Amino acid sequence: MIYISFQFGVDLYRNAAILSELSNYMKLNVLFAVLFTFSSIAGAQTDKTAEIDKVFNWTKPNEPGCAVAVSQNGKVVVNKGYGSADLERDAAITPNTVFDAASVSKQFVAAAVLQLVEDGKLSLTEDIHKYIPQLPDYGRKITLDHLMTHTSGIRDWTGIFALSAGNEDALAITLRQRGLNFAPGEEFSYSNSGFVLLKEIAARVSGMSFDDLTRKRLFEPLGMKNTAYRTDLRQVVKNRALAYEKGPGGWTMAIKLDNVRGGQGGLLSTPSDLLVWNDAMKNGRLGAFVTEKLHEQAKLNSGRKVGYGRGLFFDTYRGAKEVWHSGGAGGYSTYLGRFPEQDLSVAIQCNTDATSSTSFGHRIVDVYVPAPAAQGARDVVPPIAVEGLDRAGLDLNGKAGLFLSETTVEPLMLAVDRGRLRFAGGPILVAQSKDRFKRWGSSLEYMSGDEFEISFLSSDEFELKSMDGKSTRYRRAKGYTPTADDLKAFAGRYESVEMGIVFRFEPKGDTLQVLIEHSPSRVLPMKPVDRDTFQLAGMFMRFVRDKTGRVVALDYRNPVVSDIKFTRLNDR
Repeated sequence: MIYISFQFGVDLYRNAAILSELSNYMKLNVLFAVLFTFSSIAGAQTDKTAEIDKVFNWTKPNEPGCAVAVSQNGKVVVNKGYGSADLERDAAITPNTVFDAASVSKQFVAAAVLQLVEDGKLSLTEDIHKYIPQLPDYGRKITLDHLMTHTSGIRDWTGIFALSAGNEDALAITLRQRGLNFAPGEEFSYSNSGFVLLKEIAARVSGMSFDDLTRKRLFEPLGMKNTAYRTDLRQVVKNRALAYEKGPGGWTMAIKLDNVRGGQGGLLSTPSDLLVWNDAMKNGRLGAFVTEKLHEQAKLNSGRKVGYGRGLFFDTYRGAKEVWHSGGAGGYSTYLGRFPEQDLSVAIQCNTDATSSTSFGHRIVDVYVPAPAAQGARDVVPPIAVEGLDRAGLDLNGKAGLFLSETTVEPLMLAVDRGRLRFAGGPILVAQSKDRFKRWGSSLEYMSGDEFEISFLSSDEFELKSMDGKSTRYRRAKGYTPTADDLKAFAGRYESVEMGIVFRFEPKGDTLQVLIEHSPSRVLPMKPVDRDTFQLAGMFMRFVRDKTGRVVALDYRNPVVSDIKFTRLNDR
């Protein structure tokens, strides 16, 4: 109806025969009335500010909050701040407030490296040892592409730093690793270490600091005036928001600096500048090669494509294609998303860890993108079983528990959650029969997005079959009650050069406790779960014996690192 009214006004104006029958007064009134009606209705369609305000109605002027910017059809339609950027000085968050963008920086790192590839200074397929000869020889080729797509197998330094003495930067920790989590290209596993290496390579090859490289090649040419990569986050930055977390006594600072932040600094930016970046990618302002490579999906050795390019996730939200990344560092939280089919971009940056910028981003998308009728409710509840299967015959509780891979001792925990079987920290499993289950939905960060199924061979054993055809058997952890003599056999000091720490094991009642020698006040109470195997949350330690049965070593793993060796030392 709007289009017809407007078009009729245009036709009146253009048709001289009809216009000659109207007075000038009537002409103008008809045309202005039509145009006013059109512009009023169109304005009502695009002005969503009041609805965006509702998304952030939890914020208060004297508490941390967020800044948000939204563009639609190439036009910025929202650019606002909510809450306080500095609780000590009562500085409000404004559209010019600067935040630490954390891992959103990965797409910028990838772009800077790709520019050097386009210059002929780097190669996507060259072994990275050419650029960083200090990296240990893993006996396998690792490329820039592996680093940019999180398929290198290089351990994530954050999973090591948590237990370390905290006096080394991420690069030093990464260069000390003698093993990989998996063979390059076999899996997708998010690793900050890969981007630590990429920044170092870019700086070495370009002859500039990464700060200067990104400023000259990215931020200045694109007009991102409030954006900078800063290796030293202690430098004074105008309009920077401080980050906070809330504890029993109120708000406290939550800012990661120096080696806690990796020793390589971070990207500081504003939501409106991040929209400039999204617009540059949409319009190819980075050049055809860089733009294409950023958006090219990674491919595993099996040939399976995964939902990640180079510094970008590819997903769908309520049926709409989404190109995005999020980031968190201390109390800072950032979401940057682009919805190409709707020509919509959303950038949110917050300075409190009590919020999820990604969830706020999706609530904003809800305002601008109506849910498809077929999509229904935002959160679709997964079924317990396929239609027609008798649920009374399902023994889900009997299938719950800790299982270990027969080959790698990789742990998988099955649990019953709201009447549904699922992997702890992973996806729901929908019953196809009483002993066969398929994964519900897909998450790239769990088993590389594998749409696997599991078949129980007994209540204590199942086979996991990958979508690529690979099968792995898991057996139930047998339970373990160590004797006093067993505990004495484990007691002692164990060192890992790769982690740079020494564990000291001591019997404590009917189990072991672990002390970290550089931080003796930190005590880890371990639970025995299988022969020679102990667990604390997502951390597993498995003792290794020699041919005589003497305990001589230890294998350590947590959710982001695996197979780190600890050697037993002579007790002192």
